Amino acid sequence: MAKVILDAGHGGVEPGAVYEGRNEKDDTLRLTLAVGDILEENGVEVAYTRTEDVYDTPLQKAQIANEQGGDFFVSFHRNASPQANQYSGVETLVYDLSGEKVALAEAINAELAEVGFRDLGVKERPDLIVLKRTWMPAVLVEVGFLNTDADNALFDSEFAAIAEAIAGGILSTLEEEGKLENASGETASPGQDAGTGIAEAAPDSPAGSTEAPETVRLYRVQTGAYRNRAYAEDLLYRLQQQNYPAFLLYENGLYKVQVGAFAQLDNAVRMEAALRRAGYSTFITTM
Repeated sequence: MAKVILDAGHGGVEPGAVYEGRNEKDDTLRLTLAVGDILEENGVEVAYTRTEDVYDTPLQKAQIANEQGGDFFVSFHRNASPQANQYSGVETLVYDLSGEKVALAEAINAELAEVGFRDLGVKERPDLIVLKRTWMPAVLVEVGFLNTDADNALFDSEFAAIAEAIAGGILSTLEEEGKLENASGETASPGQDAGTGIAEAAPDSPAGSTEAPETVRLYRVQTGAYRNRAYAEDLLYRLQQQNYPAFLLYENGLYKVQVGAFAQLDNAVRMEAALRRAGYSTFITTM
């Protein structure tokens, strides 16, 4: 049986991109669960890096995927631009432009273009940990821009079609690679029996019981803020390589690299001191 690992980007204390009260982590989890439902209905075994609002580092997500094993790894994200409504469309990232992962990325983009998104292409990103450290062919899908109103309107109005499109791209690639068979040994048809379970698997928002109450103040240590996402991700990668609980936050036109989310100020102060000793410029911020 074919097996696919699905990763809902960000989560927990790391919301990802934020725009007018909308968090990337919520959109990615909702979409991941919907796509997983369709794949399972078509005879594919699905494993998830998260099914709730929790945070794991990109390296931990890659390790979860490797422990599960699978034919493909698909990470879901929403893109963000320095200015609101600056860009629009979908793009899929891969470690390099070779192998099955490119065929998968192209199939997903083509399906999403049919829904109405502009296809921005398949791009090489060897610096991303979830693409670099996974042992199976891996793609990261940026499903529209979170800070573009038109992309959000399409994401919301055509959510079921988007989930079916991504699942269809995965299923067609599995079929082309000879990895998709049902119990009788026949090739399954992409989209078969899909769509009826989407509403059940995709509530308006994921369960929020793990989120901190609004009255709780959390302290974070910020190590950098950039308009260029690549610079921020480079710093993020270095921190995570040193086992710091770092994450990326898009806010007010900047990609901010922050570490930890501490309920006690003393713990944040100790983390800041450790980062300074390691040569990073820091300051403490709150959420």
